Amino acid sequence: MSDSKTTDEPGPLLGPADVRELAEALGVRPTKQRGQNFVIDANTVRRIVRTAEVRPDDVVVEVGPGLGSLTLALLEAADRVTAVEIDDVLAAALPATVAARMPERADRFALVHSDAMRVTELPGPAPTALVANLPYNVAVPVLLHMLEQFPTIERTLVMVQAEVADRLAARPGNKVYGVPSVKANWYAEVKRAGSIGRNVFWPAPNVDSGLVSLVRRAEPIKTTASRREVFAVVDAAFAQRRKTLRAALAGWAGSAPAAEAALVAAGISPQARGESLTVEEFIAIAENKLPAADATDQEPTR
Repeated sequence: MSDSKTTDEPGPLLGPADVRELAEALGVRPTKQRGQNFVIDANTVRRIVRTAEVRPDDVVVEVGPGLGSLTLALLEAADRVTAVEIDDVLAAALPATVAARMPERADRFALVHSDAMRVTELPGPAPTALVANLPYNVAVPVLLHMLEQFPTIERTLVMVQAEVADRLAARPGNKVYGVPSVKANWYAEVKRAGSIGRNVFWPAPNVDSGLVSLVRRAEPIKTTASRREVFAVVDAAFAQRRKTLRAALAGWAGSAPAAEAALVAAGISPQARGESLTVEEFIAIAENKLPAADATDQEPTR
């Protein structure tokens, strides 16, 4: 069945008329502030579930379920689904939508009414997958927060703005490679997993969307530096991305000579720029940072 055609089955999933009727009944008008664009095409949500490779034993966490389009498709395929919704009206309505359209699966659904950035625990079994149509304005911080807080999430598929998808999946040397690329790669193998047109949303956004797949590393990267220490190097390197690492990391290291010493010890040219480094190279820099007292004692080399 082609993803571009509308399904003939009435089924439990939401179509364009269902979404608009639900929104009207709830008095919901999608807001730009919360990046709300509701999916109105049943084939699109089924495609997302297939691409995410959701299995019958998966416990899926979904962020920003909205009116429930993707939620219902996930419930068809997974063992359990927990949805995290910040909007008061949408959070109150979603359990009733699930119960009405998929009563036999309602006991497999849980709702957490909260800002996803504040969620540190979820009800029921630990999540094994994250599948979400993430609000464009908070997509990267929400994704990184969930990967940090829930190490049991093995597979992630998120729909985000195409430009954000490109950044997340970028490799060193790519002009859009930056902080999101490196931090996502700390947790997982990241790749683009498809594109989504504008006409499957209501309201239609003025940007295209992309799917990003993240498969968590089977073994975390071995390092003596903490995640926080590594991410501090990444943030400093890209805060002034036109500068050489010797200059960009001067504040982080305590001085430009101290930054150079850490770079040389890590086997990286002080003249390199952040966009050329792998996550492993950022880790090496963090591991070779001098203690503060030693950093101030470094003699200028030029």
